[in-house]
Amino acid sequence: MTSPSLTIDTPAGPVRATAGPREDDAVVFELGGAMRGSVHVTGTTDPHRWDQFTAVRACLGPVNAFKTTAPDEDLPQLARGRTGYRGSLTLYRDNTDRPEVSVHPILSAADHPPSEKTEAVLTAVLRGCAEHVEQRTDLPAILEASRQRDTPGLLRFLTWSASYHQSEAVRLEREARAAQPARRAAVAAWWTVARWFLASPHPVLLLMLADLPYSVLPNSLARTVDVQQWWAPYCVDAAAEERERARRAQGEADSLRAQQRRRPRGRRPALVAAP
Repeated sequence: MTSPSLTIDTPAGPVRATAGPREDDAVVFELGGAMRGSVHVTGTTDPHRWDQFTAVRACLGPVNAFKTTAPDEDLPQLARGRTGYRGSLTLYRDNTDRPEVSVHPILSAADHPPSEKTEAVLTAVLRGCAEHVEQRTDLPAILEASRQRDTPGLLRFLTWSASYHQSEAVRLEREARAAQPARRAAVAAWWTVARWFLASPHPVLLLMLADLPYSVLPNSLARTVDVQQWWAPYCVDAAAEERERARRAQGEADSLRAQQRRRPRGRRPALVAAP
């Protein structure tokens, strides 16, 4: 069984972190030694799969920083310092089950970045608390409660995202179709001016035909032809990417809804006793 206390070695010295009674979806650690204050640890989604609640997020402070902001006076500090810090770290597993971390920017209460040493201390404490929760026997209950907490907001975002990317794909496909006649018109205009120049050379006509840098002449015919030649293929590729983003967002939303149906509202899984 995991002990409720751990010691984390940091560049500023050892930090003692003691887990309080587990809340529904989180564990709050009280810090001592080289740091004072709290760290809030809860479940969250895999950074690459927003329908999979398999990761752990540790936030500096006694609350979930993704839901509310802790008062400046409640932010953790180094034992010999007076500056509080906010930020978070997500601990997840890659495809080979190796631990990976993603650090949300750590800033002082005045929005200044910490020194390199202080950042190393804060990151070590966040990771230590996150790893401790990842090893708890009641982690499945924490992740399930986190899923129930975040699913409504995720569904709203993913539904919007799928619609947005789908509409962007339609717009880009429309742009690709329009680019074909525009390219043909630009080529025809270039040849028309070329014939004028051959019949009566003039510097202005030469400028219209020349492929000059955009900063010198942004709308030369040669530049327009060049742009139109790559614009249609670009739009086709970009539209395909937008459709893939829409498909992925829709798939994650469908997965979250399926998880909700498998766990009817009002019922909770049996909770394993907290260590």
